[in-house]
Amino acid sequence: MREEVYRVADRLGLQVFLVANGARPIRPPNRPNVRMVTVGDEADAADDWIAERITAADVCVTADIPLAARCLARSARALASNGKVWTTDNIGNALAGREVARHMREVGLPTGGPPPLSKQDRSRFLSALDVVVQAARRVSA
Repeated sequence: MREEVYRVADRLGLQVFLVANGARPIRPPNRPNVRMVTVGDEADAADDWIAERITAADVCVTADIPLAARCLARSARALASNGKVWTTDNIGNALAGREVARHMREVGLPTGGPPPLSKQDRSRFLSALDVVVQAARRVSA
């Protein structure tokens, strides 16, 4: 969903931060409003960088449910790549489901993975991104 994020950011004049550790580098696009941040290889270093700096005027796009929870705790907005908007009302169930799936994997049960993103997911993502970006912009105004 990076291209979608870049297009929205370009249209609205927003800054985008791509945060990754050295073990999982991301090739940044050649856009003046996209900044690449490379953190250490420690576990959760990228999540820590984001969670320590995010504000109520920011949006985090992530598939990582614990990171989404940390962003919500800082009054920021969090959005999954399938267009699901994380809120304080739904993040608790998502964290619990994640723990159940982790336990199932530990005992050798299959948990499957997320389905591939569909055109509907992309459309839902763009719509949700617009909503959360506009809400975040109202905070910073």
